Amino acid sequence: MNISLKSPLDMHVHLRQDDMLRQVTPFTSEQFVGAVCMPNTLPPVDNLERYTSYISNIKDAAAPHSFEPYVPLFFRSDYTREELSSAREQLFGIKLYPAGVTTNSEDGVAELKLIEPVLEIMQDLDLPLLVHGETSGYSPDREREFVDVYDHLATTFPKLRITMEHITTKEAVEFLDKHPNVFATVTLHHLLYTMDDMLGGLFNPFLFCKPILKSAEDRDAIQQLVLSGHAKVMFGSDSAPHTEILKRTEGMAGCFTAPVLLPMLAQFFEDHDQLDLLQAFVSDHARKIYGVHPPERTVVLEREEWVVPPRYGSIVPVNAGETLRWKVV
Repeated sequence: MNISLKSPLDMHVHLRQDDMLRQVTPFTSEQFVGAVCMPNTLPPVDNLERYTSYISNIKDAAAPHSFEPYVPLFFRSDYTREELSSAREQLFGIKLYPAGVTTNSEDGVAELKLIEPVLEIMQDLDLPLLVHGETSGYSPDREREFVDVYDHLATTFPKLRITMEHITTKEAVEFLDKHPNVFATVTLHHLLYTMDDMLGGLFNPFLFCKPILKSAEDRDAIQQLVLSGHAKVMFGSDSAPHTEILKRTEGMAGCFTAPVLLPMLAQFFEDHDQLDLLQAFVSDHARKIYGVHPPERTVVLEREEWVVPPRYGSIVPVNAGETLRWKVV
C-alpha cells in the first residue's frame, strides 16, 4: 500500500545555520518541497542581505531536491515602509518572537505596543505575521495568556494575516475561529505527546520544547482540530535540532522530528481512519492560506516497517529506536 502526497509543505521548521544546516536540511527537503524556515539564527535574519544569503544556503543544502525555502524576516520594530515595500515581492512574511521566550529570541520584541506602526505597514502590504505566541509568565500558561494578545492584534489589524505558530492549548483551538484573519500551525509532537511523556517517568530531554507539551486535554483538543480537517490549520513541524550534548547538559529546547515527520503523520491519520485528510493538512491548506505555489513533486510513502536510528550524527530524534510502519520511498 502506498500514499502519494502532492507537494507537501512543512510550514514551520528550524534548519539552524552552518554545519547544522547542512546536516539537517536534507531530512526536510527529502520529504517536503518547501518549508517555512525560521529566522532566529545568530545573527537573526532581519535584513534583505541576510535574507537572500540564508535562502541561498538552504537551497544549496537541500540539493539535489527541488525545494523552496519560505523565510520570514525576524521582527524589528524599526522596519520602515520604504524598506518593506521595496522588498515586498521577495518576502514571505515577518516572524514575531517576544524577547527571550525561546531559542535565539533575545533580540525579539520587548514591548508589543511599540510594534504597531510596523504591523500597520504589514497590513497595507499584505505581508503575513507569524507569531511565537507566548508571554514570559509561568511556562505552562504562557500560550493561554497570549490569546488576549492575538485577540488585540486581530481586532486592531483585521486585514493582517496572523498565524498562531505551533498551537498547544484548547484555548488556542477555541480562539481560532473568532477572527477570519487568524490561522494556525500544529506540530507533530504537540499532536501526539503530553507533558507526562516528558516528565512522567525519567525526564526525556528530547521532548523538551517551547511551547512546552501540555495536558492530555489540550492534546486531545489539538487532535480533534486536525482530524476535523479545519481549513485554517496547517502542518508545521517546529523540528528544532540541538546536539545530544546540549540537550542533555544545557537543557536546550527543541524536538528534532524532521526524519520521521511524514511517516508518523501517516501513522496518526491511519490510526484514526482519516488518511484522506493528510494531503490537505500537509499541503493544500497552506497553499490556500499563503497563496504559495511550491515546486511540483510527488512524495510517496509505502507501508513498510523501519526502525528509527538512535541518533543522526550528533542529534537524537524524538522517536529514536521506535518501529514505524510507513516509510518515505
